[in-house]
Amino acid sequence: MGFLAGKRAVVVGLASNRSIAWGIARALRREGAELAFNYQGDKLQGRVEKMAAELDSDIVLPLDVTEDSQIDTFIDGIAKRWDGFDILIHSVAYAPADQLEGRYIDSVNREGFRIAHDISSYSFAALARSARPLMAGRDGAMVTLSYLGAVRALPSYNVMGLAKASLEANTRFLAYDLGPEGIRVNAISAGPIKTLASAGIKGMRQMLTTVADTAPLKRNVTIDDVGNSAAFLSSDLAAGITGHVLYVDAGYSIVGMQFD
Repeated sequence: MGFLAGKRAVVVGLASNRSIAWGIARALRREGAELAFNYQGDKLQGRVEKMAAELDSDIVLPLDVTEDSQIDTFIDGIAKRWDGFDILIHSVAYAPADQLEGRYIDSVNREGFRIAHDISSYSFAALARSARPLMAGRDGAMVTLSYLGAVRALPSYNVMGLAKASLEANTRFLAYDLGPEGIRVNAISAGPIKTLASAGIKGMRQMLTTVADTAPLKRNVTIDDVGNSAAFLSSDLAAGITGHVLYVDAGYSIVGMQFD
């Protein structure tokens, strides 16, 4: 029996079996959690339903996190199947492609800034607010996904770094507000991983090489590394942890300098 037996988890943001969300969903299911998912747009519905079925779930509902009404409808749909749930996974991030090209000062604009923060950060607070009644009294956990660009300047990450910084602050404020209700809120700052989402970031191949060469573990992390960490943070094993950003990056973030 896994350490999440008897738990129910809602995973928002699954779109590919090469994604971090897939690694998390597999780890949650392996440890015994029941799962529910969203899909964004009809084009993704069949794909997400197929992946959900592989994890013994038939709860797959539409959700575009840019619409508050859709968030409420999504949570209402979950309530029709479950009387409550224990875990909320937020694996959602987006910035227009032109915001991730070239120099930050040249690419950033008002609309790109708004979109990146709305989808990548605000959506976590919006989901938490809507999910809160169904998670009440269950000693639940919310987990989101950040990146080193939240605290360090990196080539091409540009406005997404600012959005991730907002997301990490969001995590702390949600943890502070929801802690008295027994809900823990944490973030994982994962190292770079070759996923469909990361393909839009210029220089990803070079980033992967640099991290593998520099990190103490001398490798890149995988979606399973992140999935296992998310499963831990979602479980009662992490009952004393909230408001934190857990680095799952093979140790890259601790390194200040390296000599050949």
